[in-house]
Amino acid sequence: MPEVSEGQIQTASLDHLGLVAAICQDLKIAQRIDNRLPCDSQRKVSPGRAVVAMILNGLGFTNRRLYLTDQFFESKAIERLLGSDLEAKNITNHTLAHALDDIAEYGSSKLFAEVVFGIAMENNLLDDKNHLDTTSILVHGAYEVTEGPKTVAVVHGFSKDHRPDLKQIVLSLVVNGPSSIPLWMEALDGNSSDKASFHETIKNVENFRAQIDLKGKFKWIADSALYTKDKLLKSNDYLWVTRVPESIKEAKNLVEKLDEEIAWIKGGGGYKTSEYKSFYGGIEQRWLLVFSEEAYKREKNTLEKKLKREEEELKQVLWHFGKKKFHCEQDARKALEEVKKGYKLHVIKEQLTLVDKHSGQGRPKKNTEKVIIGYRVDAIFERNQEEIGKLLNKKGRFILATNELDSQKYKNEQVLEEYKEQQNVEGGFRFLKDPWFMVDSIFLKLPKRIEALMMVMTLCLLVYNVGQYKLRKRLKENNITLPNQLGKEVSNPTLKWIFQIMEGIDVVYFYNESLSGTIREVITNLSKLRKKIVWIFGKNAAWIYGLYYESEASCLGI
Repeated sequence: MPEVSEGQIQTASLDHLGLVAAICQDLKIAQRIDNRLPCDSQRKVSPGRAVVAMILNGLGFTNRRLYLTDQFFESKAIERLLGSDLEAKNITNHTLAHALDDIAEYGSSKLFAEVVFGIAMENNLLDDKNHLDTTSILVHGAYEVTEGPKTVAVVHGFSKDHRPDLKQIVLSLVVNGPSSIPLWMEALDGNSSDKASFHETIKNVENFRAQIDLKGKFKWIADSALYTKDKLLKSNDYLWVTRVPESIKEAKNLVEKLDEEIAWIKGGGGYKTSEYKSFYGGIEQRWLLVFSEEAYKREKNTLEKKLKREEEELKQVLWHFGKKKFHCEQDARKALEEVKKGYKLHVIKEQLTLVDKHSGQGRPKKNTEKVIIGYRVDAIFERNQEEIGKLLNKKGRFILATNELDSQKYKNEQVLEEYKEQQNVEGGFRFLKDPWFMVDSIFLKLPKRIEALMMVMTLCLLVYNVGQYKLRKRLKENNITLPNQLGKEVSNPTLKWIFQIMEGIDVVYFYNESLSGTIREVITNLSKLRKKIVWIFGKNAAWIYGLYYESEASCLGI
């Protein structure tokens, strides 16, 4: 609460942060963390509440760095968000750093898993499909010295952000269930390889599942980095779906098959599939050749753009080439062959022209023969329709593989649909790298704190995804709608849009002398629509926004 003196009126913003705080309360994030981390009674802010403070900062969409979290709360109604006993000055760099150190000491991945598996099971958010992927997180700083064998290595590696000049760490993420809840996060060395890390992550998650005695089996879905002969096909002790790398000769030959040689089965959404058996790596498996009309059109357009760029370039190359003079026909043809090697999608046709002149000085005498002094090459080109046809033939195609051989138990269309859901984990990475999110790169000094911060970042993703899922679920269950950006009533708005609707809600504090110094609070700008949104998020949200005295049914219009 802002400091208020006699006769003074002050405001603090609440905006959408009350919804974020309510989601954190509903999921008991602070309590779950505090139940596992040591909390000194002398510390004003527990580790759990410090994490929630960082989540509020992260989902404030102000692009404010972690070390400015205390400034973030200076203008916020912090007592409604984090508790009446806290002020902005309590959220210091030291407080946050202490919390990150506690997380690192306990184990970032371990703490995250214990918190999230509890949330997922209590809220019925868990299913049998795990989607796995990694991304790189850019890191600023030297980081020449590591703190121990368990600390993540901040080094140069393959940058998925196309910034090889910066060091990085890698975030391994597992997404599960209808809400795309991030079920597992792991900080990896900046130069780690997906082909190795995927299998290590799966092993860690399966071990944790066994420790908590979670019944059933997970099905693992990932991109082609999972498909390795020495790891995936050697162990083969869990269900998996993955894309087959086309660097494998068998896969390359299948993708390049002529269309009339394939027994396609048409599906929905412009997809066709054809099933094959494979024994690659000595393991019997089911391969599904997939054709996507949308991907074909996209890849065909990309190829057309490439051809046009190549043709403009080839015009210039051949023009300059035609100005060169070669000593012999063999040299001319050899040089042209080198040019042809770089343009396989075009056929270059050439004609050699003799370059001659009269020998001697001065005006030549009548009937004097000229001397050949070299050769020039005049060349034209056209598209290589045969090669282009071969390329187009495999556009829009890819191969999925699974070790579930029963196509009745696990139908081909289900294999494809579940692989397409891999975009959920990619969407999580896009969220984490949104420039308005808390970090798109990290400035912390200690690698162990970077690992802990990555856990907090992933908790932000969890709060957002679960909050959006519960919002849409409540709307559908109660047959109610909210306006989208175009004013159309919908039952599936994005949470970010809902956050934008809530902008401008403030808490007004003023001092009333006649009431012996009592401070009165008024929450402003709560329109009918905003009250409806608050009650959709439940009682904790209603309490934060001061609507506990109003009827839930009347606010929702049901």
